[in-house]
Amino acid sequence: MEIGIDSFAATRSPDSKPEENVIIMEEVIQRIEQADKSGLHMFGLGEHHRSEFLDSAAHMILAAASQRTKNIRLASAVVVLSATDPVRVFQNYATLDLLSKGRAEIVTGRGSFTESFPLFGFNLHDYDALYTEKLDLLLKIREKETLSWSGKFRAPMHEQSIYPRPIQSPLPIWVGVGGTPQSFQRAGLFGLPLMVAIIGGETHRFNPLIDVYRKTYVNAGHSSEHMKIGIHSQGYVAETMDQAVDDYYHGYKMMFDKIGLERGWPPVTKDRFLFQNGPTGAYLVGDPETVATKILRHSKSLGGVSRYTFMMDNAGLTQDQILRSIKLIGSEVIPRVNEGLE
Repeated sequence: MEIGIDSFAATRSPDSKPEENVIIMEEVIQRIEQADKSGLHMFGLGEHHRSEFLDSAAHMILAAASQRTKNIRLASAVVVLSATDPVRVFQNYATLDLLSKGRAEIVTGRGSFTESFPLFGFNLHDYDALYTEKLDLLLKIREKETLSWSGKFRAPMHEQSIYPRPIQSPLPIWVGVGGTPQSFQRAGLFGLPLMVAIIGGETHRFNPLIDVYRKTYVNAGHSSEHMKIGIHSQGYVAETMDQAVDDYYHGYKMMFDKIGLERGWPPVTKDRFLFQNGPTGAYLVGDPETVATKILRHSKSLGGVSRYTFMMDNAGLTQDQILRSIKLIGSEVIPRVNEGLE
């Protein structure tokens, strides 16, 4: 099982000054470096166009990190494909693949926020159709250097060539999904690896949706040997469970209460957080043994998982806390997971 980190390059406040954001960018690069040194398998950066985050051009941050790392895979998490041009997405990540000597990945998605649609002139009513069409084009670009193509939302292409080409053939492309059956089915139809963002609730409740993906994947004629399923959850590792919860909860509550005001969610409570961090809950906040045991339990309940990623830098943690957590994941969580899978 691959284990990694996802990040949104969170600012310390929506009013952070540019000179403060310079420091935050350097801290993100340091986290990727530490993940590489600690033996984690991948590091993903999201895409947002909001004052709380600095990841609007994630491929640029990953490109910088590629020059200071050796082994770790570098991925979008996710690139909001609906609101961008698939040609540019392919070019950006093919370039990253060259810079990193074959370590780039694209995780595509529709995004959990919607600010990119009006920002780039797209109609939110086309939310699903935009993604389906653009994913189709992205996959065709990956397959063929020169192609002709036409669709509803982009100018047609007539025997046009797209460069550069990546080292990896094919360049890995995953589908990032939330909780809609259509998204799981789409990933299966295209025969692409699946990355499931579980931001709350109980992990086992996603089993029926993952079954939809598996059945659609096989029925569409794709070989099950190439099927991959990944899980993305809130997570943080400290020396003890009490320390992990104490470190994580306050910043987590602040962030999710803010998002909840926009989306009509009730305020976060400690009891609800502890339930979601319990044995069947999605969160991976705890000591190394508890977290490793939980990863194995969730993987078994979902029929086997290929990748697990921790989302930890949206909870107001300090740089030292995050770096220490990454070290613990590499030195104590990954060995326990590997041992449990033997």
